[in-house]
Amino acid sequence: MRKIVLFSGSSAVGKTAVLLWVIDCLRLQGMHPAVCKIDCVSGEDEAVFEKAGVPVVAGISADICPDHYLVSNIPEIWSWADEVGSDVLLVETAGLCNRCSPATRSMVSGCVIDATASCKAPEHLGPMLSQADFVVLTKIDMISQAEREIVCSAVSDVNPDAEVFAVDALAGYGVHALSRYIESAPSVETYEGDVLRHPMPAGVCSYCVGECRVGAAFQQGVVGKMEFGKVS
Repeated sequence: MRKIVLFSGSSAVGKTAVLLWVIDCLRLQGMHPAVCKIDCVSGEDEAVFEKAGVPVVAGISADICPDHYLVSNIPEIWSWADEVGSDVLLVETAGLCNRCSPATRSMVSGCVIDATASCKAPEHLGPMLSQADFVVLTKIDMISQAEREIVCSAVSDVNPDAEVFAVDALAGYGVHALSRYIESAPSVETYEGDVLRHPMPAGVCSYCVGECRVGAAFQQGVVGKMEFGKVS
């Protein structure tokens, strides 16, 4: 039995900083966390987790969508977590594309949002927010209580059922409540039979597989074309 908790979100929102606090809290409760970190081009966070003494495996998606890359490696990640004796697997994804979400039904899915971003940001996050079980608002020390309430309202408009945790990842404020939520989350026995909560973007175009030439003659597969109105 193992808990699998996904932390998705845009770059630099504070996912790693939050995870480091969560790991400490879970360890105090006798749990054995492990981390899977997905990056696009390169990553330094693996060394950060290693320094914290937590088992970590990192993957670089390179030319592949990081969310597709993560889903394609779930069986191997599960086996690795078995090898290191983890009872709670924390997965931090690069979250490059707001249209994608690698969350499956067996995972506990979280979305990390920078509270200092525009109050309109939540409506642009797509399924990583709308399909999330919980939401973490970071950098709350940099906004007022009124601004926090506006952001929470914007989050609720997209996903009214998600638990919302306001966290200051510098001081650790709010992390204990998030950790207790993870502790009480259900465990699963296997990934077999698991399914995505939301389908990935449809199709593959010629540019997905390495085409560099621009022009209709070189566009194959699923290609989206804009519509232009008549010029008056």
